Amino acid sequence: MEPDLVTVVITCHNHGRFLRAAVESVRRQAFTHSEIIVVDDGSTDETPEITASLPDIRCIRQAWQGLSAARNTGWRASRGRFVSFLDADDRLLPGALQAGMACAATQPSAAFVSGHYVVIDANAVQKSSRFRPCVMSDHYRALLCSNYIGMHATVLYRRETLERHGGFDPSLPASEDYDLYLRVARVEPVVCHPEVVAEYRWHGANMSLDSALMLSTTLRVLARQREYVRGSPAYEAAYRSGVAFWQNLFGERLLDEVSRRVRTGASWSVTARMLAVLLRRYPLGVARRVVRVAKRLSRGRTSLG
Repeated sequence: MEPDLVTVVITCHNHGRFLRAAVESVRRQAFTHSEIIVVDDGSTDETPEITASLPDIRCIRQAWQGLSAARNTGWRASRGRFVSFLDADDRLLPGALQAGMACAATQPSAAFVSGHYVVIDANAVQKSSRFRPCVMSDHYRALLCSNYIGMHATVLYRRETLERHGGFDPSLPASEDYDLYLRVARVEPVVCHPEVVAEYRWHGANMSLDSALMLSTTLRVLARQREYVRGSPAYEAAYRSGVAFWQNLFGERLLDEVSRRVRTGASWSVTARMLAVLLRRYPLGVARRVVRVAKRLSRGRTSLG
């Protein structure tokens, strides 16, 4: 490892059209002592041609294994003492690595440091910003309540942290970053800094828009912490708050989607799978929605009568 080198791992699966912009965002960094590793995770689009045309990067191609495995491939091949992860459809802002390294230098015990991000659309037009007051203490408790970090490109890891905790869990199809944040913050100090460092591109095909997947995986990840919060009233309360948060965020969205599919006569097999996720992960929400629909239908019958 090189002590002050930052490795930026860019993972790509069929996002070749955005990859060049992601790489250029790293090259524009004010902090220049970095290396770029692109992990092509079984892409079938133009990604191989794009990577071949980009100088001064290391490209690792592998059969499709999923986002966690692709990130693990990247950091294990890194030479830097610090590692940042960037999806091919997102971008770093020019001061990202400088802000992260400055914070890490003043917080040598921090396992990782994180900043903030803005949302851009497919054409890179800014849509919104996600700036919350920095968590100043008990980051584990804050993460139990919700994923306050929100976007993994805002995080700068010490490579030793990834080694100690084994990196990302390949069994998780999503929320693998949230899982790692919780595992690390439960036993080590982490730090939040106030700088906006990344652009999160929403283009209509983001994994986070798959409500069934996100509801299942976030609650699965959170459930792994259940044994560690038992006996602590503060952590138990934070855990319950987190369950309610994810159920409300993804469960209500999934209920709306199921309702639309029923109204439009969409494929029942897909709708049934969504409903099965809801019944397992958000049964109270399903019951409330059924009661609400029943009341509305009852009022309609009464007015007709």
